Formats: sequence, C-alpha cells, structure tokens
Amino acid sequence: MKKAIFPVFLFLFSALLPETSINGFEDKAGKKNEFTILAYNVRNCRGLDNLTDYQRVADIINRIDPRIVALQELDSATQRSNGVVVLNELARLTGMYPVYGASIPFQGGKYGVGILTKEKPLQWRSVPLPGREEKRSLLIVELKDVIICCTHFSLTEEDRMESAIIINDLFKDSVKPVLLAGDLNATPESEVIRKIEEKWTMLNDRNIPTFPADNPDRCIDYIFVLKGTDAGIRFVKSRVEHEPVASDHLPVWVKFKIIKSRKPDSQ
Repeated sequence: MKKAIFPVFLFLFSALLPETSINGFEDKAGKKNEFTILAYNVRNCRGLDNLTDYQRVADIINRIDPRIVALQELDSATQRSNGVVVLNELARLTGMYPVYGASIPFQGGKYGVGILTKEKPLQWRSVPLPGREEKRSLLIVELKDVIICCTHFSLTEEDRMESAIIINDLFKDSVKPVLLAGDLNATPESEVIRKIEEKWTMLNDRNIPTFPADNPDRCIDYIFVLKGTDAGIRFVKSRVEHEPVASDHLPVWVKFKIIKSRKPDSQ
C-alpha cells in the first residue's frame, strides 16, 4: 500500500468486559452499519507456551469476526521473527487489509503496531510518540465511516502522560467518529487515563482486567471514542475474550452501530 498523509483524526478504543448488550440493537436490519473493533496486544503471536503461532491468533480474530483490528507488538522482517512480516501474515490468514506503523528499527527490520480492516482504507498516517526505553507511535487509519487509531504506550509514566497530551490535541475537526484502541500500560485510576478521558469516552468496562492473560488482575488495554464524534455511533456490545495462552494480553472488542450518515472529512 502507498502511504498517504491526511489531517490527523482519532477515535480511541481500548480494553473490554464480559459480554454486555443493549436491547434493540441486535436486529439483522442495518447490519452493514455495524462495526466490531478488536484491540489485541499479540506479542508477535508468541503465546505463554512460548510457541509462535500465527494461525492461532488468526483463528481468534476470525472467530470474533471484527471489521477492524488494532494490534500491538508486531515485528516486521526482524531476526526475531525470522524475516516474517507478522502483520502481513495475519492479514493473509484473515483476508483483511493491513496497515503497519513502525515505531522503531529493530534487528534488521522494524517493530511497531498495526491495523487490519475488512474494507480498503482511504488513507493513513503514523505519529511519533515518546518512549525512553523505546520510541512509540500512534497509527491512524481512515475508513469511509470511521477513523481508527492504534497505539502502545511507553513503560515510563512521564512518556505515557506526554503521549496522552499529544493524542488529546490531535483531533479537533473530525466529523467522523474517531476511535482509539490499544495497550496504554496504565490502569484506569491512573493520571494518564484521567488525562485521556478529558477528551475521550471509554467504551470498555474499566473493572474487567485484560493482563496478564493467564491470570488477569489489571486493565491496561482500552477502546475509546472521541468526545464530540460519539453522537455518530451507538454502543451495542463489548467483551473481553478468555484466551489465556495465545498472548500475554487478552483480546478486547466492542461492537457499535453507525447511526448517522457522515460526509468524508476534508483533505
């Protein structure tokens, strides 16, 4: 795919809960306006059994059947991945379009985040974020009806807070719903999440843990929607999947409906 630059708009997604639903929005009518977004830190598809299994992760994605997947911890042609472009392999196994956002060069290749979509993206962009142990990034992908952002915050508190401030200032004029999804390495009561929530509404249940996968005791994976663009969607359902082996994080997804027809953002 050819990289395109567009004004940065964001829609934040994050970690989610045992299944919940809202009556009246499970009907078959208007299914084309339904979106499921999945946020998953896949750790390069290396499970807690220390086996790297791309098919196992792809099977999880295919079972959930999302239209959008925000993935973290992806090698691209590194020595560690034996030259495999992990996002492209998952795209092949799921039949989805891949967009990669490299955060750092690593072992002869790159390391970063990625987004898979069922429809061909209109345009995309990667924004650098701070990280003292390693640089981070925010990947932004525009689709016809929504804008999706994927990120993986630093392990350092100061860098996480700076990243939150950067993201909060990015999106001012979007008419499309903007979603933000990813591993923020911060718990719901933290100052970082409080800062994010100045501009974003959390769609997941903050009380449902997402990490570590085999014995989850904290929520650090999230899905958010940008305030001011949330009038264009209606929440339907959310869930944290029980997948204790495939990665060290649990997969989190949200289902919502587009309830307003929106014109494309101006370029």
